[in-house]
Parts: sequence; C-alpha cells; structure tokens
Amino acid sequence: MGDNMEKSKGQSLLENAYKLATPDDNKAYYDEFAATYDDDFAYALGYHYPKAIAAVYSERATEQDLPIADIGCGTGLVAVALGRAPQEIDGVDISEEMLARSREKGLYRSAMRVDLTADLSPIANDYGAVVSAGTFTSGHLGPEPLEPLLAIAKPGALFVIGVNKAFFEKAGFEAVLRDMAARNVISDLRMNEVPMYDRDGHDHSADKAYAVSYRKV
Repeated sequence: MGDNMEKSKGQSLLENAYKLATPDDNKAYYDEFAATYDDDFAYALGYHYPKAIAAVYSERATEQDLPIADIGCGTGLVAVALGRAPQEIDGVDISEEMLARSREKGLYRSAMRVDLTADLSPIANDYGAVVSAGTFTSGHLGPEPLEPLLAIAKPGALFVIGVNKAFFEKAGFEAVLRDMAARNVISDLRMNEVPMYDRDGHDHSADKAYAVSYRKV
C-alpha cells in the first residue's frame, strides 16, 4: 500500500512537470519539491534514465572527454551514475534548490544556476563532454539549445543528450540534429533508445528516451 502511494505521488510529480510552460515555471516547480525529489520521484518510480545516459557516456568516452558539464543536473543523479571525481564534473540547473541538494552530496566541482534558454556565457567553455538526462522533454527544453550548447565545449567534445522519445518525435529533434550534422558542426551522430524507468507498476514504466550522442566538430 505504501509503495503504491509513493508511486502515485511520483507519477503526479512527473506528469505535472510535463505541463510546465516557462523557465520561471520550471524554477518554481523544482524549487518546491527539491528536498523530496530523490525519494518521491527517482526512487519511487525506478528512475533509470540517469544510469542509461551515464552508460552511453562510458561506452563512448576517451580520456580526453573531461571535464563534464551535466546539463539540467537536478540533485545530481547523472553524476552519481557517472561515478567521476567531483573535480571532473560541473552541474548546471535552473533550480537553486535542486542545486543545493547536489551540493550537499559533494558531487560537483561547481554547481551553477543557469537558464538554458537564455545567456549561456556564465558556463565555462572548456568542457570535454556535455551530458543530460530529463531536461529535454515536454514542459522543459526543446531542440533549440542544442546548437548554442556547442559553445561550452572544446572541439571534439562528446555530447550525450537524453531526449524523451515521444517528445523527440513531437518537437522535431531529428531534423535539427540531422541539419547540424549536414552543416558539419557535429559528427558521429548516434541515437540509441533507452528505458527511462526500471520499476514496473506505474503509468510510465514503459516510457523510453533516446540517448543522442555526437561529437562537436
């Protein structure tokens, strides 16, 4: 009974997140439940997505693909899955309260509050890799920041960007990515389907995402 109640709350958090419309909406929403995000959402629903993105990074990365920028880092679940030393990874998120949770865990060299739909200049520009899970989805980010994010990375940097599968198709991510590849601003584009959850019994158990990986030219 308790587990079902947890799942119901987690589902509500997820579904309300998909309905967000603006950066301010996102900031306020995630600030509100940052303290309970890991338990009420990630644990309750079996949020596997950060591990899936970390696994693609680990498969493709070389020793040059450091440091890492974790985009939309939240409470640091991707950083946990990556298992890198804090000095090798920085976190970026719009919610100061979510960043506060990640700072408490000691996961990042730096944790920066940045609106990814606006000015990216507060972010350094020397990253060897850029990763993201859970940020490119309904109510959050569309494909528009993908090309601007290249500016924070070194030539040859590895990108592993998770995109909710249904939203990937709805928002036209593939056309944007193919255009970037055709203009030779990215290379070695791959799109791997990955599971978002590893716990059965809730409405989103079967949800999928694409782990989109490529290198900056």
